Amino acid sequence: MAQEPYQHPDLETITLADVLHALSDPLRLSIVQSLAPGEEAAWNAFMVNVAPSTLSHHMKVLRNAGIIANRRDGTRCIVSLRPELSARFPGLLETVLRLVPETP
Repeated sequence: MAQEPYQHPDLETITLADVLHALSDPLRLSIVQSLAPGEEAAWNAFMVNVAPSTLSHHMKVLRNAGIIANRRDGTRCIVSLRPELSARFPGLLETVLRLVPETP
């Protein structure tokens, strides 16, 4: 039986409070920073020092806030920034990322 695709919130239901909450965590912010150039990445590409279940939680928070999009590629999960977010909150991600120092 095929797994259901990831559910992403409708654009009109994304709230500024949810986006800012998701970006308030340093690990989630570093994930968004690494995706900022518009690249896709598999979950195992994120060099974070947390358990897989913790990474999964952070990815779910980002997805439910409407910041990232997830898709399956075989057994891999591919993540990218959700381009529609810029239509909902123009310049928000760019401004936040510009104000945050780069992660090593």
